[in-house]
Amino acid sequence: MYRLVLIVILGLLPLTAAAKSIVVLGDSISAGYGIDAGAGWVSLLQQRFNQRHDGHVISNESISGDTSAGGLARIDQVLAKHKPELVLVELGANDGLRGLSPQQMRSNLSEIIGRCRQSGAKVLMLGMKIPPNYGKRFVDMFYNVYRELSTELNVPLVPFILEDIALNPDLMQPDGLHPNASAQPLIAEKIWPYIEVLL
Repeated sequence: MYRLVLIVILGLLPLTAAAKSIVVLGDSISAGYGIDAGAGWVSLLQQRFNQRHDGHVISNESISGDTSAGGLARIDQVLAKHKPELVLVELGANDGLRGLSPQQMRSNLSEIIGRCRQSGAKVLMLGMKIPPNYGKRFVDMFYNVYRELSTELNVPLVPFILEDIALNPDLMQPDGLHPNASAQPLIAEKIWPYIEVLL
């Protein structure tokens, strides 16, 4: 009798805590364009979580070439699928490279942040910059979107995840736009302290 009760109780109790979900919503910088699968900074962050045995699982919902509008179109489905505790938003670079409106990018990112928060998720923005040949006015307008949203919506921001990387040819792929495998640990190291604070 006692043995039966014990079996029933043990069957009702989970042996481990449920995995805590983190989502990366990004473009090619997060999707690991041009490098081996598993070598990207998202995978490196997962490895760090695994070493800590704290149960966080990162789902990489990044698509090469995606824009802020593409991310907005996908965000509801992503949130419903993963029910994340934290969403890392790494979008906007393709908006800038295509000369799309910074105002529209701002609106899209703001809506993504709002929907994440409505679902109960925290948000970390990962800032990007575009090459100076786009002209100082446009470059400044583009980058100011991240800073202004961070201040107005009280969203933590990693200012530029390719800082000290983008202008170093040893850390970039031949196209000059995408970081190579050697840069991935540096990107992960920039982002990790912000994640620790949020979690």
